[in-house]
Amino acid sequence: MSDAPLPCSPQEIGSLFLFEKLSPEQLGRLCADGRVELFEPGHVYSEGDPATCFFVMIEGTVVLSRKVGDDDVEVVRTSQRGVYTGAMQAYIGDRVNQVYNNSMRVTEPTRFFVLPADTFADVMHEWFPMAVHLLEGVFFGAKNSQRVIGQRERLLALGSLSAGLTHELNNPAAAAVRATSTLRERVAKMRHKLAVIAAGPYSREALADLIEIQERTAERVVKASVLSPLEAADREDEITDWLDDHDITDGWQLAPTFVQAGLDTDWLDQVAAAVDPEILSGAIGWLNYTVETELLMCEIEDSTNRISHLVDAAKQYSQLDRAPYRMADVHELLDSTLVMLMGKFGEQIKVVKEYDRSLPKVPAYPAELNQVWTNLIDNAVAAMKSTGDGGTLTVRTARDGDLLMVEFQDTGPGVPADIKDRIFDPFFTTKPVGEGTGLGLDISWRIVVNKHHGSLLVESVPGDTRFRVLLPLTDEDNETPEESG
Repeated sequence: MSDAPLPCSPQEIGSLFLFEKLSPEQLGRLCADGRVELFEPGHVYSEGDPATCFFVMIEGTVVLSRKVGDDDVEVVRTSQRGVYTGAMQAYIGDRVNQVYNNSMRVTEPTRFFVLPADTFADVMHEWFPMAVHLLEGVFFGAKNSQRVIGQRERLLALGSLSAGLTHELNNPAAAAVRATSTLRERVAKMRHKLAVIAAGPYSREALADLIEIQERTAERVVKASVLSPLEAADREDEITDWLDDHDITDGWQLAPTFVQAGLDTDWLDQVAAAVDPEILSGAIGWLNYTVETELLMCEIEDSTNRISHLVDAAKQYSQLDRAPYRMADVHELLDSTLVMLMGKFGEQIKVVKEYDRSLPKVPAYPAELNQVWTNLIDNAVAAMKSTGDGGTLTVRTARDGDLLMVEFQDTGPGVPADIKDRIFDPFFTTKPVGEGTGLGLDISWRIVVNKHHGSLLVESVPGDTRFRVLLPLTDEDNETPEESG
């Protein structure tokens, strides 16, 4: 707290660099409308409070800090005469929310020249009308540019993701179309083969046995396990030999299909024991069509499941049908983002997930967190690909006290020490002209810090860069997030 106002000397005020060009009359008005106050060590004002005063330090030491999550991070500590802070944008008026953008404290008895915000606005407009217009243009121009370029970056990201998703959807869709076409052909051949068998001299009991074998064969196809290439080759040879020994033509063509379906010579022995020798060849041919149709249906099922999974991931990523603010599982958000970005990984980038699945849901704006994940993953992938060797992206979640941590670790070249303090600045980018707007990390920082009251930190050495997002487990603004379904 300050004591009673002290005498204001125009000569002393005029010695401060901010006011050194003012006339005696202007200095006199400042002293008349403002005041000199002495503040004892301690708090002066808090970030986010209404900005009611403009402060210029006459002597002492001032410390300015910004809120990052639950911590006050010191940004300035100085004893330089004339430094100023407080209601520095009062000249704009009500067109912006007039609040203190930082917190201020003093570490020793410190004198300030204090000017009420409305007086500061008046003298700015009266004494420096051209400067006010220029400052307003810079202020609103920068905000508008940041907004437009931010929207552009989001659209570019969406376009890139859409292209990747289209490619990923096309693969299983094309596979399903091919399998369907082949399936139609195989079913037609199966009908023909069945007609041949039905027209032959086979007893009703033999046909019943054949149908039962067909059912058991279909069941085995669904449960087939994947063999190693060496195991598959050995089994193909065994089946080919068996078919040759039983005078079944083209056994070498049937063997790969039977192996893929998980069948072996023991199964063939069961078939041979269940049907008469004269119909064995026809039965094997018919069962081959059964196996092929089952394999094709499995392929179609896998393809359509893949398409459904991709659509679900896109739906989760966009959050179009969800409440904007709700309790969210960060693992669902991370997985949907990774699926959307998989087209960018290629064979160069290996993705490792180290999730703590016991973590609770957090109050969040999921669509905006997905944007953060996208920016951080995209930067990590670009950094690793810039080396030409690729690398490993590790996505890690853990609990950190009352916070939930999401960490993105890459094995790229790292962030140079001389730019580490600037990477969150708006429009700062190391990418070539046209490839980056310099707003990805700035937007991410704003989403995490300003909107979620969390922290976004970076640690980097060559071969090990980690961007760490810390999110509160509970809501600090007493809002009521919707429960996710």
